[in-house]
Amino acid sequence: MSENSTKRYRIGYALAPKKVQSFIQPSLLNLAKERGIDLFPVQITKPLIDQCPFDCIIHKLSDREWLNQLEQLVIHNPNVVVIDRPEAIERLHNRVTMLQVVNQMEIACGVSIGVPKQVFVESPESLIDSVAPRDLSFPVIAKPLVADGSASSHQMSLVFNEEGLRGLKLKLNPPFVLQEFVNHGGVIFKVYVAGKHIQCVKRRSLPDISEEKLGVSENLVSFSQISNVTAQDQSDEGVATLTEAAELPPSSFVTEVACQLREALKLNLFNFDMIRDNRVGGRYLVIDINYFPGYAKMPSYETILTDFFLDIVQKKQSVVSKDN
Repeated sequence: MSENSTKRYRIGYALAPKKVQSFIQPSLLNLAKERGIDLFPVQITKPLIDQCPFDCIIHKLSDREWLNQLEQLVIHNPNVVVIDRPEAIERLHNRVTMLQVVNQMEIACGVSIGVPKQVFVESPESLIDSVAPRDLSFPVIAKPLVADGSASSHQMSLVFNEEGLRGLKLKLNPPFVLQEFVNHGGVIFKVYVAGKHIQCVKRRSLPDISEEKLGVSENLVSFSQISNVTAQDQSDEGVATLTEAAELPPSSFVTEVACQLREALKLNLFNFDMIRDNRVGGRYLVIDINYFPGYAKMPSYETILTDFFLDIVQKKQSVVSKDN
C-alpha cells in the first residue's frame, strides 16, 4: 500500500530541547513515517488548541502554563489522547509516593518484589534521629525528595555512618529520603515500559559493600549517576564482566511487575530500576521509577516506540469508529 493511501496519524510532542535531541532521532522519525505516523513538535509559545488536529500528544513538561494548555485541549478536544495525564506523572516527582504502589503488588510467579527501607527527612534537625528509630541500617543512600529530572534531583550521596549523616547536612538541602543500601551484585536492571511493550536491560551499579569495607570506608560519597560510581578496587573491565555475567530476572516476572505498575500508576511511558536482593533468594527491590526515561538507550527503541504509538492511535480509531 502506498504512503499516500495509508491512514496517517498525527502525534505532537512537547519535550525539553535536551529530550528532543536524545529521543526525536531521524531513525525514529523515519520509521514512524513509514508506518503512517507523523511526529510534530508542539510550539510551546503558541496556543495548543490552535495547533490541532492531533491524534495524540506525548509530553514531559510540568510548568503551569503548559499544564493549563493541556487541560484546555482535553476539554475542547476530548478525542485527543494525552500520554500521560499530568496528575499521574506528578506521583513520580516524589520519591516517597512513587514507590508506595510496589508494596501493594501481588506477584504470582514465585518471585517476590518490594522496596528498600527508607525514611523521609524533612529538616536538618531530624536527620540523625531519622535512622535508628526506623531500624534503618548503614550504609544508606540520600536522595532528594523531588525527582523531576533536573540536575539537582540526581545529586545523591552514599552515607556510611552517623558522621556521614552530619556531613550530609552540607551536601543536600532537605527534604530528602534516606534509602537503605542493599547489596545486589553491582548490577541494576532497568525495565523500560511503553504501554504493553516491555524491555529489561542490565547496567552496572554501586558495588556491594562488605562489613569490612563498611568499617574503613569514607563517611560520605556523593554522586549523580549510580553507574558512575565503582569501588576503588574494581577495574572498569571487572565491572563490565560482572554486569555481563549477571542473569536477567525471569521474563514472566518482569512482565507481571511492569503490567501491575502500569495499571497502578496509570502511566504508559516510564521505566523502573530494580535490583536483586542478595540477602533473600528470589527477591527483587524497586529503587526508583522514572517518567519518560532515556528510551534511546534501549536496543531497538525506534521499533518499540513506533509499535506503542500505533497501539494508541489505532485503539483510539477503533473507539471512535464504534461511537459512530
